[in-house]
Amino acid sequence: MNAIVIYESLTGNTKKAAEFIVDELVSNGVTASSCPTTDVDYQALASADLVIVGSWTDGLFLFGQKPANQGRLSQIPFLAGKQAAVYCTYALETGKTLEKLEAIITDRGADVIGGMAIRRNKLQEGSAEFVSRLLGVVSV
Repeated sequence: MNAIVIYESLTGNTKKAAEFIVDELVSNGVTASSCPTTDVDYQALASADLVIVGSWTDGLFLFGQKPANQGRLSQIPFLAGKQAAVYCTYALETGKTLEKLEAIITDRGADVIGGMAIRRNKLQEGSAEFVSRLLGVVSV
Protein backbone atom coordinates (compact mmCIF):
# COMPACT_ATOMS: atom_id res chain seq x y z
CA MET A 1 0.00 0.00 0.00
CA ASN A 2 1.13 3.57 -0.75
CA ALA A 3 0.19 6.56 1.39
CA ILE A 4 0.83 10.28 1.31
CA VAL A 5 0.41 12.73 4.18
CA ILE A 6 -0.39 16.28 3.07
CA TYR A 7 -0.22 18.84 5.87
CA GLU A 8 -0.80 22.51 6.64
CA SER A 9 1.55 23.59 9.45
CA LEU A 10 2.29 26.92 11.12
CA THR A 11 4.56 26.28 14.10
CA GLY A 12 5.78 22.83 13.06
CA ASN A 13 3.48 20.65 15.19
CA THR A 14 1.34 19.44 12.29
CA LYS A 15 4.47 18.79 10.21
CA LYS A 16 5.99 16.83 13.09
CA ALA A 17 2.77 14.81 13.40
CA ALA A 18 2.95 14.10 9.64
CA GLU A 19 6.51 12.81 10.08
CA PHE A 20 5.46 10.59 13.00
CA ILE A 21 2.52 9.27 10.94
CA VAL A 22 4.84 8.47 8.02
CA ASP A 23 7.28 6.69 10.38
CA GLU A 24 4.43 4.62 11.86
CA LEU A 25 3.09 3.71 8.42
CA VAL A 26 6.54 2.69 7.19
CA SER A 27 7.14 0.57 10.31
CA ASN A 28 3.89 -1.23 9.42
CA GLY A 29 5.02 -2.01 5.87
CA VAL A 30 3.33 0.91 4.10
CA THR A 31 5.24 3.00 1.56
CA ALA A 32 4.63 6.56 2.75
CA SER A 33 5.81 10.14 2.33
CA SER A 34 4.70 13.60 3.42
CA CYS A 35 4.54 17.06 1.89
CA PRO A 36 3.08 20.48 2.74
CA THR A 37 -0.02 21.83 1.02
CA THR A 38 2.24 24.42 -0.61
CA ASP A 39 4.33 21.75 -2.38
CA VAL A 40 2.16 18.70 -3.06
CA ASP A 41 4.07 15.72 -4.46
CA TYR A 42 1.75 14.97 -7.39
CA GLN A 43 3.51 11.73 -8.33
CA ALA A 44 3.19 10.35 -4.79
CA LEU A 45 -0.42 11.53 -4.69
CA ALA A 46 -1.23 9.78 -7.97
CA SER A 47 0.16 6.46 -6.71
CA ALA A 48 -1.33 6.73 -3.20
CA ASP A 49 -3.96 4.26 -2.05
CA LEU A 50 -4.47 6.35 1.09
CA VAL A 51 -4.32 10.15 1.37
CA ILE A 52 -3.99 11.62 4.85
CA VAL A 53 -4.59 15.35 5.25
CA GLY A 54 -3.66 17.29 8.37
CA SER A 55 -4.15 20.83 9.60
CA TRP A 56 -3.59 22.79 12.75
CA THR A 57 -6.65 24.10 14.56
CA ASP A 58 -7.24 27.78 13.87
CA GLY A 59 -9.63 29.96 15.87
CA LEU A 60 -10.30 31.21 19.35
CA PHE A 61 -9.79 29.00 22.38
CA LEU A 62 -13.44 28.16 23.01
CA PHE A 63 -15.25 28.76 19.72
CA GLY A 64 -14.77 29.34 16.01
CA GLN A 65 -12.23 26.56 15.52
CA LYS A 66 -11.59 25.47 11.95
CA PRO A 67 -8.87 23.95 9.78
CA ALA A 68 -6.18 26.51 9.02
CA ASN A 69 -5.87 27.94 5.51
CA GLN A 70 -9.02 26.27 4.24
CA GLY A 71 -8.46 27.86 0.84
CA ARG A 72 -5.18 25.99 0.39
CA LEU A 73 -6.71 22.76 1.66
CA SER A 74 -9.58 23.06 -0.81
CA GLN A 75 -7.04 23.35 -3.64
CA ILE A 76 -5.61 19.90 -3.02
CA PRO A 77 -6.00 18.04 -6.34
CA PHE A 78 -9.19 16.07 -6.92
CA LEU A 79 -9.10 12.77 -5.02
CA ALA A 80 -11.77 10.70 -6.79
CA GLY A 81 -11.49 7.03 -5.94
CA LYS A 82 -9.01 7.62 -3.11
CA GLN A 83 -9.46 6.61 0.50
CA ALA A 84 -8.57 9.45 2.83
CA ALA A 85 -8.20 10.25 6.50
CA VAL A 86 -7.87 13.56 8.29
CA TYR A 87 -6.15 14.77 11.43
CA CYS A 88 -5.76 18.05 13.23
CA THR A 89 -3.32 19.19 15.85
CA TYR A 90 -4.49 21.36 18.72
CA ALA A 91 -3.61 22.92 22.06
CA LEU A 92 -6.93 23.25 23.92
CA GLU A 93 -10.05 22.52 21.87
CA THR A 94 -10.76 21.37 18.31
CA GLY A 95 -14.41 22.38 18.06
CA LYS A 96 -15.63 21.15 14.67
CA THR A 97 -12.21 21.25 13.00
CA LEU A 98 -12.22 17.55 12.06
CA GLU A 99 -15.75 17.71 10.66
CA LYS A 100 -14.88 20.76 8.58
CA LEU A 101 -11.64 19.18 7.34
CA GLU A 102 -13.53 15.99 6.44
CA ALA A 103 -16.04 18.07 4.46
CA ILE A 104 -13.24 19.78 2.51
CA ILE A 105 -11.60 16.46 1.62
CA THR A 106 -14.95 14.84 0.77
CA ASP A 107 -15.61 17.78 -1.57
CA ARG A 108 -12.33 16.91 -3.28
CA GLY A 109 -13.87 13.50 -4.13
CA ALA A 110 -12.23 11.29 -1.51
CA ASP A 111 -13.88 8.64 0.64
CA VAL A 112 -12.92 9.77 4.16
CA ILE A 113 -12.59 6.68 6.35
CA GLY A 114 -11.53 8.29 9.62
CA GLY A 115 -10.04 11.16 11.49
CA MET A 116 -8.38 12.07 14.76
CA ALA A 117 -7.45 15.12 16.79
CA ILE A 118 -3.87 14.97 18.05
CA ARG A 119 -2.91 17.13 21.03
CA ARG A 120 0.29 19.08 20.39
CA ASN A 121 2.01 17.80 23.54
CA LYS A 122 1.29 14.16 22.58
CA LEU A 123 2.18 14.15 18.89
CA GLN A 124 4.07 10.86 18.81
CA GLU A 125 1.54 8.92 20.89
CA GLY A 126 -1.41 10.42 19.04
CA SER A 127 0.14 9.71 15.65
CA ALA A 128 0.79 6.08 16.58
CA GLU A 129 -2.82 5.66 17.74
CA PHE A 130 -4.12 7.32 14.56
CA VAL A 131 -2.14 4.96 12.31
CA SER A 132 -3.22 1.94 14.34
CA ARG A 133 -6.87 2.93 13.90
CA LEU A 134 -6.40 3.62 10.19
CA LEU A 135 -4.71 0.33 9.42
CA GLY A 136 -7.65 -1.41 11.08
CA VAL A 137 -10.14 0.05 8.59
CA VAL A 138 -8.26 0.83 5.37
CA SER A 139 -8.86 -1.47 2.41
CA VAL A 140 -6.56 -1.92 -0.55
